[in-house]
Amino acid sequence: MKGRIQLPFHVFLFSGASAVGKTAVLKSLLPLLDQSGESPCVCKIDCLQSKDAVTFQKMKYPCVTGLSGDICPDHFLVSNLPELWQWTDAMQRNLLVIETAGLCHRCSPATKHMLAGCVVDCTVSCKAPGQLGPMLTQADFVVLTKVDMISQAEMEIICWQIGQINPQAKIFPVDALAGYGIDLLAQWLLTQPRHMDFTEDTLRHTMPSGVCSYCVGETRVGTAYQQGVVGKIDFKENAICKQ
Repeated sequence: MKGRIQLPFHVFLFSGASAVGKTAVLKSLLPLLDQSGESPCVCKIDCLQSKDAVTFQKMKYPCVTGLSGDICPDHFLVSNLPELWQWTDAMQRNLLVIETAGLCHRCSPATKHMLAGCVVDCTVSCKAPGQLGPMLTQADFVVLTKVDMISQAEMEIICWQIGQINPQAKIFPVDALAGYGIDLLAQWLLTQPRHMDFTEDTLRHTMPSGVCSYCVGETRVGTAYQQGVVGKIDFKENAICKQ
């Protein structure tokens, strides 16, 4: 990797499913980080298209968009982390904020040196946290969005479930559109230590175990065309209805 990396700096990761409110959270959070003396830049990772860069650029924050296309967005992000550190340095910024979608719930692009967050939509289901995998279990903090649309009892159930899954994670209920709770999130993020060296950073959780024929472009359906790591349902073990 060419060039000098200006260290230390922060890397904040915001991962979560589509439409949970990640961008809305960042639109309220970035000005607070800016006002605290930080100089943020933003990376948006998506699959097919994204217009969020325009939003962040209008807010005067450098933003780069990465579209993963046929590649898993989490794999795509991890493959580009060294270049993102270099870009952060080139922009003369001391804070990199990454927004990325979590799709399969088996992957997580979180590394040990970044501060990893999982964004959860409270209106989806009280059981949703249990289905998020390493994106939640490996998170340092959890942002609960759309809290104005659920009851206090539902909020307590969700927080309890998150505590059972990841007792170390700091939980932040927010209403991003109104700005509620974002100040507490900003204050906490800024108290976390910066890292001096990202060059030997490692993933917190392994990616899926292999590549199958469909990962590399196969379109034909059938056992004869399936190669690599292939998973099959055990119908004898999982059959519920028996004749």
